[in-house]
Amino acid sequence: MSACASLPPPTAELSAAQQAVSRADGADADQYAPQELAAARNALGQAQGAMSRGREDDARRLAASAAVDADLATAKSRDAVINAELTQRRAEIADLRRRLQTGDDR
Repeated sequence: MSACASLPPPTAELSAAQQAVSRADGADADQYAPQELAAARNALGQAQGAMSRGREDDARRLAASAAVDADLATAKSRDAVINAELTQRRAEIADLRRRLQTGDDR
């Protein structure tokens, strides 16, 4: 009898995937991780389509995939931003050292 019990609709999973895609958008993933963001958007669209067709197991699986891809896009984007900031700070330090060595006080 328990094998016949169904899981609730994956509305929470779809919502979580939508939020993950929104976070990736907010992290400029379209610039720094466009492939991962596109995969997330595609999986989310497929999940929504599966849900509308009553294919809840597929919707659940696709929503989870969308969330993972979006989280990866967010992480890659944040990594790229942090690395760019690090490169900028290193350039500033190199410039300050050069100025200290040459006595240039611009």
